[in-house]
Amino acid sequence: MNISIGQYIPGNSILHRADPRTKILLTFLYMVTVIIIRSYVCYFVVSAFLLLAVLVSKIPFKFILRSLRGLIVLIIFTSVLNLFFYSGDTLLASFWVFKIYKEGVILSITMVIRIILLIIGASLLTFTTTPIMLTDGIEKLLSPLSKIHFPSHEIAMMMSLALRFIPTFAEETERIIKAQTARGADFDSKGPIKKVKSFLPVLVPLFVSAFGRAEDLATAMEARCYRGGKGRTRLRILKFGRPDGVLFALMLIVFAAVILIQLCI
Repeated sequence: MNISIGQYIPGNSILHRADPRTKILLTFLYMVTVIIIRSYVCYFVVSAFLLLAVLVSKIPFKFILRSLRGLIVLIIFTSVLNLFFYSGDTLLASFWVFKIYKEGVILSITMVIRIILLIIGASLLTFTTTPIMLTDGIEKLLSPLSKIHFPSHEIAMMMSLALRFIPTFAEETERIIKAQTARGADFDSKGPIKKVKSFLPVLVPLFVSAFGRAEDLATAMEARCYRGGKGRTRLRILKFGRPDGVLFALMLIVFAAVILIQLCI
């Protein structure tokens, strides 16, 4: 099962060298930019910026496509939902209880483009940031909340561990499916209900494996005297540099361009 969500791909690009806090903040600003887009010109501007970011990061396109493949069902479901259940003024086709409007087709296309842009943009964050650096970045960003006793370190640790173990559990699921297929299990049943029932036996060994890995991880952390973030030293000290300034400037230019274009159109 090829899945790339949560994976880190080593490199020495400007995105790899940037501070994780910068990448987290810019990813959030990028998502806001994509969500507020209402013009095809703006979609082109953001898509060009995203393509430039992918080229600069030197991440192979096969990993980019793999990040989309894991959510292809969500993309198709969203497009179909908007296509058949959005009403407008220009009717294009009608059959049974379904009606397809021109506005629904446009909305379906824009939603697919928006989801793809969001997935690729978010994937670049994990592709270019190690889980440890991502944890440190989230913890630093949430550290001001520690004054009100917010568990910033624990939240950051849980988020990074969740991302880290997504590929692991995907591989474990594939191994369980292959093992049960070798024992005569049928995972190619036709029909959604039968297909869901055929995957139910996979859940029990998967949960057993997940709890086992969680227990092993907890034992390893205790054996290394892990006591949370208090008094913890770090191998790499986070600091802002020139790559962060360049990335902030480019993202702010794109954000400002999207705002101006939508105000002028």
